Formats: sequence, C-alpha cells, structure tokens
Amino acid sequence: MSDSQEILALAERRAIEKRLPYAGELTPQEAYEVLQANVGAQLVDVRTKAELELVGRVPAALHVEWAFYPGMVANPDFAAQLEAQLNQKNVDKNSPILFLCRTGGRSHNAALVAESLGYQHAYNVLEGFEGASNEQKQRTLINGWKHAGLPWTN
Repeated sequence: MSDSQEILALAERRAIEKRLPYAGELTPQEAYEVLQANVGAQLVDVRTKAELELVGRVPAALHVEWAFYPGMVANPDFAAQLEAQLNQKNVDKNSPILFLCRTGGRSHNAALVAESLGYQHAYNVLEGFEGASNEQKQRTLINGWKHAGLPWTN
C-alpha cells in the first residue's frame, strides 16, 4: 500500500468514526501528499473571492464559492458550478476531490454536496486554509494549510 493509499484509508476511518456520509477527512499535510501522489486528485477551495484576495490561495486549486461576501449569502448554484468546473478539468467521479475553506466548516458542507452528486471520494480538509482562532478570536496560524507551510500565493 502506498503512502497516499494509507493516508486515504486513515481519512476514511475518520469518516466512519464520525459517521460522515462522504469519503473522509484529511489534515492539510495529508491533503497535500494526496494531491502530489494522485494525478487525478483535485483541490476545490470554497472560500469567498474576498478571502482569496485578502488571505491567499492555493496554486492549481479550483474555486467555487460556497457563500458570497459580504453577508455570507449561500451560493444557490454551488452544485452546478462545482460540477461544471470538475467536468471542465475532466475530473472523474472516482477521483479524490478535496475541499478547503477557512477552517473546515464550509468544506465539510461542500463534501456533502459532492457526495450527493455521486463523487465517490470527496474529502474535507480539516483546519482549512487559515486554521483555528485563538482565545481572542484572532487568526494566529495555530494550524491549517498556511501554518503547515504548504504552497500558497497572494
């Protein structure tokens, strides 16, 4: 079993433990390793355009907003936009699709939608791009994609 397969098996065990309907949950480092090892794997960032512009983005990630800034108004066309972008990139419904947001909440919801659309291997990236906030509700890079030192750009 390859490292990537072991990581996905661990992610799937997390899903079973939490009774999640989608394939599993990955830490940012695990997600990065899966993306590096699987040519067909795709990262989908579901943060707002404002978040991408202000905080940074992951190179080669697709972008479909779960909600719109300001007001975090739900994107009523999320499912259709997701499918359109995945189809445009020729992402197979059996390929790993990893969802990323700021802290892991919206990406959980996006993985639920992907699973309902028939994507067999939808994963939530735990901790998100920025990670948890401290006791003062400040983003201090306690965890998350950026804290892990994974690739990102402004």
